[in-house]
Amino acid sequence: MFAEVYSVAIYGYAVMINHVHVVLKIDADAAADWSDEELARRWCQAFPGSAEPESQTSRIANIAAAPELVAKYRDRLRDLSWFMKSLAEPIARQANKEDGCTGRFWEGRFKAQSLVDERALSAAMVYADLNPIRAKMTTDLPGSNHTSAQRRILQIKTQAPLAEQPLGVVAGIKQEGLSLSNQSYLTLANFTGRHWHQGKPGRTSDGVRLILEALKIAPEQWDQQLRGFDERRVTALGALDRLIQFATETGRRWLIGYQLARKAYHTAMAL
Repeated sequence: MFAEVYSVAIYGYAVMINHVHVVLKIDADAAADWSDEELARRWCQAFPGSAEPESQTSRIANIAAAPELVAKYRDRLRDLSWFMKSLAEPIARQANKEDGCTGRFWEGRFKAQSLVDERALSAAMVYADLNPIRAKMTTDLPGSNHTSAQRRILQIKTQAPLAEQPLGVVAGIKQEGLSLSNQSYLTLANFTGRHWHQGKPGRTSDGVRLILEALKIAPEQWDQQLRGFDERRVTALGALDRLIQFATETGRRWLIGYQLARKAYHTAMAL
């Protein structure tokens, strides 16, 4: 539900036993385009309180008529911390209720890494989707419950043309499709998951090699890119030139992630 009210685009996710991975984009421009009434409706949908339906109508009107509330709530609905709070708290309450206990459910405050190009975004999606396989909860993508990969697989089963359509968001604000198709992405994720399950690298098929070439990353560097998500101190991932651009745009002199980019992308130009 929260993906439909916040100004976010969800590219991937995996809901695990005591943590969740979400690959998303905050679309601040989309939130800026909402009318005051649309903003108020979204806020009341995210935080309905205990008001009756007829009272919600009045509440929406009152918020829309208050510029200071409109500005405050617009900022909150395009804020990553607010989204993660809205996502985490209901899950924690429900889990504690089912377990008959109280106290902290999640491991701690969320950790975020910036993804500065499509290669990093694709790798993050694969990393999230393969979490059940890494945790030995399953051996393949179809059995990876509560993941975006499983959702894509089920959608393609009922809507075959989706297989060759550009890879896009699974929920939230619509975005321009990526260069990979849904089927190419699932092929790459399946290839990676199979090797992770086996615990050793294997032969890269011609099909997978072509997919990696489309992402402009060498096959032998693909796993290196994925390992970057295990480095919690890494603040941003992507090609070195894009990291430098990102650092400049955000006013940073240094990013933890430069060394990983050199390792993961140093052969990419040879493709």
